[in-house]
Amino acid sequence: MSNRSTVTEFLLLGFSDVRELQILHFVLFLVLYLATLMGNLLIISAIILNHRLHTPMYFFLGNLSLTDLGCISVTVPKSMANSLLDTRLISYPVCVAQVFFSVAFLAANFVLLTVMAYDRYVAICHPLHYERVMNRRACVNMAASAWITGIVYSALHSGNTFRLPFCQSNVINQFFCEIPPLLKLACSDSYLRSTLDLMVGVFYAVVPAMMNPVIYSLRNKELKAALKKLIVWRLFTNN
Repeated sequence: MSNRSTVTEFLLLGFSDVRELQILHFVLFLVLYLATLMGNLLIISAIILNHRLHTPMYFFLGNLSLTDLGCISVTVPKSMANSLLDTRLISYPVCVAQVFFSVAFLAANFVLLTVMAYDRYVAICHPLHYERVMNRRACVNMAASAWITGIVYSALHSGNTFRLPFCQSNVINQFFCEIPPLLKLACSDSYLRSTLDLMVGVFYAVVPAMMNPVIYSLRNKELKAALKKLIVWRLFTNN
């Protein structure tokens, strides 16, 4: 009990202490972040502006792009700022917010992928009943359920994590606030330590958000046609 203290801030593990490598990390993450923003924002814009894409499948794709934007925006900018400013600090409230929103967006992402699979199942196996089953109200309810599930799931896990006292250290073995590394810092012995590689966090926090537009959207002929139309229209408007 004497070793317990109130934690007011955490130290995020950086990729390197070498200044040149920190700048390299900033540049690489900036490129990934901008590519993710551009890809997902293009998809959302095309779906909103093209009435031919106002169908259940593209409605869910638009929501999926929103979760991808949220996932990467919660974690990557702070990591880039730390590398650029040569610091590892993250305050306790910001860490709580980062955990809550990252888990919420990831959980909503998984539920949306399940809903999209159900949408394709109905379209393939029950085509005559598709419009009745996947009507506008049903789609809105499914999307809302995905977001609500993500928020509730995140609230439960975040609340259970940060109600624990931290007495081991305040150094988080990750480039952003994440539940497993935080549990390692808790005074409770209930958590079984299976070590996590720093690169694993990069692959599930950054790469999926960047690749989802390519995997689920940009291979679709209708969406590619809508994107071309959007880009040509923008260029014509600017000129």
